[in-house]
Amino acid sequence: MQTVIVTGGAQGIGRVTTQYLLTHGYRVAIWESDAEALEEFSETMKSSNSRSLVLNCDITSETAVKNAVKATIERFGQINHLINNAAIQVEKPLERFTLEDWNKVIGTNLTGTFLCSKYTAPHLAEQQGSIVNLCSTRAFQSEPETFAYSASKGGIFALTHSLAVSLGPDVRVNCISPGWIDVAALKKKGKARNEQLRPEDHAQHPAGRVGQADDIARMILFLINDSNSFITGQNFVVDGGISRKMIYV
Repeated sequence: MQTVIVTGGAQGIGRVTTQYLLTHGYRVAIWESDAEALEEFSETMKSSNSRSLVLNCDITSETAVKNAVKATIERFGQINHLINNAAIQVEKPLERFTLEDWNKVIGTNLTGTFLCSKYTAPHLAEQQGSIVNLCSTRAFQSEPETFAYSASKGGIFALTHSLAVSLGPDVRVNCISPGWIDVAALKKKGKARNEQLRPEDHAQHPAGRVGQADDIARMILFLINDSNSFITGQNFVVDGGISRKMIYV
């Protein structure tokens, strides 16, 4: 039975991905730094205790990542796949966007992805495993005031092909760039809400709807499948086609 690490696995896309992985027979180590989300999610994991491990891990900390790798190996004996999903966003006008804001976002989104990849890589190589990084369409196009988030996702895009070339052929590395994915109801209870999506929100997507976390989870399952071992160094845009649509005002 294969073991998958999902960072930021207690909320949003990470949460749904964890549930998909368990349903499809994987063992899952959930690395999460939000204590409240971690506690809530741990309650839902009780029925899957034999195949899940929930760890409080701040991926910006080298020591914390090393300890989480050690704990995962001690529990499951191997690591087959790493899903670098954890990310944060700070949106402010440039004049109010501080160096602390910048470092916080880059530290979690980009440095955290690097640290998790670095310290799991030897274990992944032993299993001929894979890494899937969560990039974003924000790496290639922007809305206002997403400076650090967009920069971090651009970095993840480049880091992905660099890791693929460096770690191959023992480890495959790909990334997924989600578009508009409705995860409002998948956050911890204190922040969860039902997004009031309008018909025009769906209609602007060539696919006819706003995305769901399941759409990304299914792509992750495809990429970690050993049958798809010829795919590495690639970015997969999952956005309902919206980034291909020309918009005239």
